[in-house]
Amino acid sequence: MKAKIIRVAEGKQSTLSQLYIEGIFQCYLLEDKIRAIKIPKQTAIPEGNYSLRLNTWGGMNAEYRQKFPKFHKGMIEINGLPNFSFVYIHIGNNFRQTAGCPLCGFGFDFIDGDYQIVRSKDAYQMIYPKLLSVAQSEENQISIENNFQF
Repeated sequence: MKAKIIRVAEGKQSTLSQLYIEGIFQCYLLEDKIRAIKIPKQTAIPEGNYSLRLNTWGGMNAEYRQKFPKFHKGMIEINGLPNFSFVYIHIGNNFRQTAGCPLCGFGFDFIDGDYQIVRSKDAYQMIYPKLLSVAQSEENQISIENNFQF
C-alpha cells in the first residue's frame, strides 16, 4: 500500500497538505513552514519518498495508548528522513503543536496568515487503521510532494 502527502498551501509559519492512501483523499495535514535550512521541531519534512513504520518505543506511545486504548498499537512514523527523527502523524490543530510532524484534521481555517486544522482527533481515529495497514504492508511507502494550489 502507498500513501501520499500533497502540499497545497503555505501560510506564514504553516503548510497545509492533503493525505491520500491508495489514491483516495483521506484528510488534511498541517506542518510547519518549509525551510531551506532545518530548524529543529519547526521545519516541514523535505519532499521525497520515505517509508512508514510502527514505532512502539518513542515517547508519545504512552500518551496515545491512554487516549486511544481500543486501537493504538504504536505511533505511525515517517522513517528515513534526512536530519529528522521520531516524525509521527498525530493530533493537533496549529503549527505550534507540530514539533516538525504532520497533524491530521477533517477541515481547515486560515487565521492571521496561517492555516489551522480542525477535528484532529476524529481524523486521527479514522486514518490510524489505514496508516497502520500501510506501515505493516510490504510496500510501506509514503511520498511527499509540493503542488501548491492556493
